[in-house]
Amino acid sequence: MNIFILAAGLGTRLKPLTDTMPKALVPVGGRPLLQILIEKIKRECNDPEIVINIHHFAEQIIGFVEAQHGFDIPISFSDERSQLLETGGGLRQAAPLFNNSAPILIHNVDILSNVHLGAFYQQHADDPDVAATLIVSQRTTNRYLLFDDDNRLVGWTNIATGEVRSPYKDLEVERCRKFAFSGIHIVSQSLLPLMDTWPARFPIMDFYLSVCDKAVIRADIRHDLQLLDVGKLDSLTQAEAMVQKLGL
Repeated sequence: MNIFILAAGLGTRLKPLTDTMPKALVPVGGRPLLQILIEKIKRECNDPEIVINIHHFAEQIIGFVEAQHGFDIPISFSDERSQLLETGGGLRQAAPLFNNSAPILIHNVDILSNVHLGAFYQQHADDPDVAATLIVSQRTTNRYLLFDDDNRLVGWTNIATGEVRSPYKDLEVERCRKFAFSGIHIVSQSLLPLMDTWPARFPIMDFYLSVCDKAVIRADIRHDLQLLDVGKLDSLTQAEAMVQKLGL
């Protein structure tokens, strides 16, 4: 089971902690975010293989993983120290580091959730017609992904500005199903060749929105989703409570 952990970000919203350490090593309840996620992966996933992208204080992340003896699972690093590649470019660079062609689960290092990652992965693998699966919810936001009645991605909108992005020119936004993206998703490697013409650095959501008329990108709607983006200092106390509540 392939997992790509996004850990290269600068973590600017967690300053001053990230002035001296990467976001991945910010502690929650005495354990770094990276450790919490890897331990969750080990509990929930069969034969996991992990690739972690690194940039900000990259040496600290490598040293931490080595000090933990690689958590006794295959872990490698996709080095972005020369240039941050964002989610799309980061995935394209990391994909060849996996030792197989199985789908890749993409997970931000600073997300805590009640998603059972192994079950989510198997669900995607059981439907070979689906190129990518995105966990979404009815969380209130200004930015929504748009899906048709079959839960297939057809576009994106910002309801505050009225902006719409879609490869479908005559998309009727009011008829679409609107859901908020969780940041947890799976992509089949058969979709990756469509990235070949993209620049070195690009967000994966831009890519999804450009190819959703050519490949099936489906919503996994979680009405009971519990998720926290540990992105700001004031979220750390809430993160500690969630770790305890969910047994992470």
